[in-house]
Amino acid sequence: MGMIKEFREFAMRGNVVDMAIGVIIGAAFGGIVKSFIDDLIMPPVGRVIGNVDFSNLYVPLSDKIAQMQAAAATTNINFTLSLAEAKKIGPVFAYGNFITMVINFAIVAFCIFMLVKGMNTLKKNLDQPAPATAPATKECPECLSAIPVKAKRCAHCGQPVT
Repeated sequence: MGMIKEFREFAMRGNVVDMAIGVIIGAAFGGIVKSFIDDLIMPPVGRVIGNVDFSNLYVPLSDKIAQMQAAAATTNINFTLSLAEAKKIGPVFAYGNFITMVINFAIVAFCIFMLVKGMNTLKKNLDQPAPATAPATKECPECLSAIPVKAKRCAHCGQPVT
């Protein structure tokens, strides 16, 4: 029974809950960035480069794939295997997915950098002490009562104040 109680105390600490929330939000953000890259960034980049679909860029490492592509080229058929089809036939060096993942990583890293930079700036602004304000009162040298700074005479004892 002691182990269950100890585990409950561990799981309910603030840091663990905060970390769990961060992981969940991070996973959702990763899905958004993946969609952003796959659906919005890579298609125009592929179009500019020459109608290239980065997700299907690969180098065949199997002779079977190379032979199928060579046979199609001799019959003047514009035939290319998709990455999924090529993987079924034999091993491939799928560098297109790697390029997409590098761009994905760069965007996520940049977003996290901007988030941390903003938080650091906010923290720095909050940590700065408030500017010192001039005191509104001063002490009378005779009776030690608090009087306004602009007063020429103490209201309590009548002594002139400079």
